[in-house]
Amino acid sequence: MQGVFGVARVFSLLVSLWVAGCAPAVAKPHPDADRVLVVVNTLSSDSVELGRYYSLRRGVPAEHTLGVSLPVRDEVGSDEFRTKLLDPVRAKIKSLDKRIDFIVLTRGVPIRIREGGYSVDGRLAAMDLPVLSITKPEPENIQRSINPYFAKNERFDSSRYGFYLVTRLDGWDLATCKKLVDNAVNARPLKGLFFFDEADNRRSGGYGALQELMGKAKEILEQKGFRAQLETTGKFVAPSEPLMGYVSWGSNDGAFDKAAYHRLRFHPGAIAETFVSTSGYTFSKKEDHWQSLVTDLIAQGVTGIKGYVSEPFTFALARPDILFDRYTSGFNLAESFYMASPVLKWKDIVIGDPLCAPYREL
Repeated sequence: MQGVFGVARVFSLLVSLWVAGCAPAVAKPHPDADRVLVVVNTLSSDSVELGRYYSLRRGVPAEHTLGVSLPVRDEVGSDEFRTKLLDPVRAKIKSLDKRIDFIVLTRGVPIRIREGGYSVDGRLAAMDLPVLSITKPEPENIQRSINPYFAKNERFDSSRYGFYLVTRLDGWDLATCKKLVDNAVNARPLKGLFFFDEADNRRSGGYGALQELMGKAKEILEQKGFRAQLETTGKFVAPSEPLMGYVSWGSNDGAFDKAAYHRLRFHPGAIAETFVSTSGYTFSKKEDHWQSLVTDLIAQGVTGIKGYVSEPFTFALARPDILFDRYTSGFNLAESFYMASPVLKWKDIVIGDPLCAPYREL
């Protein structure tokens, strides 16, 4: 018990330091900062520090930070998830005067529920929706978890939609996670480049239908005056210039080139999606894995990206035409990814500051 109380005292001290201003000052709070709840794991010093850093950079009120005590690992059991994370988050939201629309989880909060391989983020987002989780990739199963915000074109309001937009700040280490925050704060409305890389081995069936949306996204962006490029040669290519948007099949591309993947660079504010089954299966340790991971692109400077903690199947992947249309229309990072995502309560995770919106006119 002494260890638990010790952690609680440390967390209380850190909260008091935020209030006292013992950290970089915020020039001007983000106008949506009071719609955010920040969740930190008090058993992880990285998590607590990252929550502090993000709150100060965005001007999130100190009372909008919740400390929970969870095992510092990728997976958590369903009972522990419910009692140590979901229930405290729900209670915290009810205790606040302001409406919460966005929940930000920080490095150190588990990403996956052991039973079923569901994402912690997905379960938390839909905690107040009376929907059952998908158990099989079959139409009836999928239909019951359709995201009510999918393909919408309006600002998000949790009181209207009945759920929350959950994102997380995560990566290989604390410095990388802080860079996610800095990139979001420093994002500017650049015209491009937005790059879409088709794969020759993904031109038929459900893969082909999804791949066609890359071309649709390119057309939408060009019609709006942005620079976009669609790679159709069958090669896996890394453009020589930094990107504002990126979509590829990653290591699922038959021509995947790991060196090219690691050459990708991004402007602050850039977002991405890679159609890779378990691209977000771990954030806890850096390893030379055969599969392309979202953590690679986070380390290479992307500001927002969607990943999957276990096999999601193509029906769950973000639709690039919707994603980039909404983002370049001024919706924030969280709104854009969720409007582009067909289902809830599944395997998805969205990495990045939900408030990042370089194309919004404030």
